[in-house]
Amino acid sequence: MALIDQKTIKYLAGLARIEIKPEEETKLKKDLEEILRYFEQLEEVDTEGIKPMTGGTLQKNIFRNDKLSVKQKSNPEELIKAFPDKEGRFLKIPPVFE
Repeated sequence: MALIDQKTIKYLAGLARIEIKPEEETKLKKDLEEILRYFEQLEEVDTEGIKPMTGGTLQKNIFRNDKLSVKQKSNPEELIKAFPDKEGRFLKIPPVFE
């Protein structure tokens, strides 16, 4: 098994852009080594004659063709006129945050 050293832990933390306290390094090292042990177990599984899967089911997506299409173009001037509260060309909305 490949051992994970302190340099590797710091490198991975840098890739993940997280800060790791010295007391967390030991736990993270243990957790990563346990994860790698699971991968080693998977390598031992005999997959000879097993076809690769492309998904977990034989179901396929069923999509219908879009029959509706928006062809009407909006006139910005008409939209501004229809807006309930405005100031010049600016549209005023109620405050989002109090």
